[in-house]
Amino acid sequence: MFGKGITLFKLFGFKVKIDLSWLILGLLITWTLAQGLFPHLYEDMKPLTYWLMGVTGAIGLLISIVFHELWHSLIARKFGLPMHSITLFIFGGVAEMTEEPPAPKAEFYMAIAGPISSVFLSGLFFGLYFLGKSANWPVYVNGVLGYLSFLNLILAGFNMLPAFPLDGGRVLRSILWGWKDNLRWATKISSRIGGAFGIALIILGLLEIFLGNLIGGIWIAVIGMFIRGASQSAYQQMLMRRYLEGETVRRFMKSDPVTVSPNLSIEALVENYIYQHHFKLFPVVNEDKLLGCVTLNQVKSVPKEERNVHTVGELATDCSENNTIHPDEDAIQALTRMRKNNSSRLMVAQGEKLVGVITLKDLLGFFSLKIDLEETG
Repeated sequence: MFGKGITLFKLFGFKVKIDLSWLILGLLITWTLAQGLFPHLYEDMKPLTYWLMGVTGAIGLLISIVFHELWHSLIARKFGLPMHSITLFIFGGVAEMTEEPPAPKAEFYMAIAGPISSVFLSGLFFGLYFLGKSANWPVYVNGVLGYLSFLNLILAGFNMLPAFPLDGGRVLRSILWGWKDNLRWATKISSRIGGAFGIALIILGLLEIFLGNLIGGIWIAVIGMFIRGASQSAYQQMLMRRYLEGETVRRFMKSDPVTVSPNLSIEALVENYIYQHHFKLFPVVNEDKLLGCVTLNQVKSVPKEERNVHTVGELATDCSENNTIHPDEDAIQALTRMRKNNSSRLMVAQGEKLVGVITLKDLLGFFSLKIDLEETG
């Protein structure tokens, strides 16, 4: 959905990160407010004032999204779900969840918390707007407060649409889940509704473009494509968790991985290993002892003319949770670790001994076969 993001700050133990795509949204919001909305609503002010209002409105949007996602995360934490970060991206924000909620009740409260928090913020900004009107605060202050009140109301309303994985879709899934006590069925139905809603938005966007609303139509269509893709992806991720839970890493690992010596030159690594095997990670082993690993990104940091004078041992990264997993751990943990670190391979180790390598390709191959067998059967 988005990249790893840049960490802005920590809030109540959660990392708040921003994907570079959100900067596009921030710039578009600022430009729209400064050149469109505020000049239309409040005439005869200086251009700089409109731009300052636009910047303040965009920052207010960022704060509103963080507040919305924070309440998702706080409620999830209350129900024991591991939530470590909140990421802002071009379509808003997401509290990153690595596990499914443990029960329909947890899903319901976690999903509904976001829209309720947005309604609260809307009321808070409206109260400040009403106070400002009574106290004759400057027009540019009240203008931003009124905009933020309306914005949070729209944010709450949009998120409550029954289109999975929006909050309303998750509320719907929790109700269906509680009704039939079947998470897979509930996810499938709510994902289909989310996909249909996404298609409807795409059609509406194309219609808007045809009627002359080019920018608005493009945005509606793009949001529709995002919702449709996200609904399908959410269902696939749920299935993958279901199929991999209970399966150990040992089942999927390759027990005879290609390894390299710490004394090997970087040039030899590139010519004889990377170009030959096409891997992006190689375990570094010396006399059956696992020392760590060397990755393609590390190799890229060495100038080409210096590769013959540097060795693998100089670049090797120590074993850690980022690149290593135990053979008896759950396979879903391997998948989660790969996604978290944006990698496609993990070393499988027992103590200081390398016993294999597990790859994303092998996990996805198993998942694809499961889908073919289970979904058609």
